Amino acid sequence: MPHTRSAKKHVRKSEKQRRHNRVVKKGVKDQLKQFAATAEGGSADELKAQYNLAAKRLDKAAAKRVIHPNTAARKKSQLAKQLRQKLAGPAPAAGS
Repeated sequence: MPHTRSAKKHVRKSEKQRRHNRVVKKGVKDQLKQFAATAEGGSADELKAQYNLAAKRLDKAAAKRVIHPNTAARKKSQLAKQLRQKLAGPAPAAGS
């Protein structure tokens, strides 16, 4: 347990920040799940809109250092790859 006033304040601040970070991370995860659901059964326009929202959430979380910027960049790259595949349509069959 903290003894000094400043240590007690630090505990309060860190708890408040932890709660905020959890909310932000949850929002990012929810947006990524929505993107995945749209990729399964949505149109290309809907997928593009979901990608934009997911990229925005990732960028904001990375800017505030809630998640590491490299993690955000990697996730955006993965989402962009899925988006390109969806926009390109079905790939031709190999070997035919």
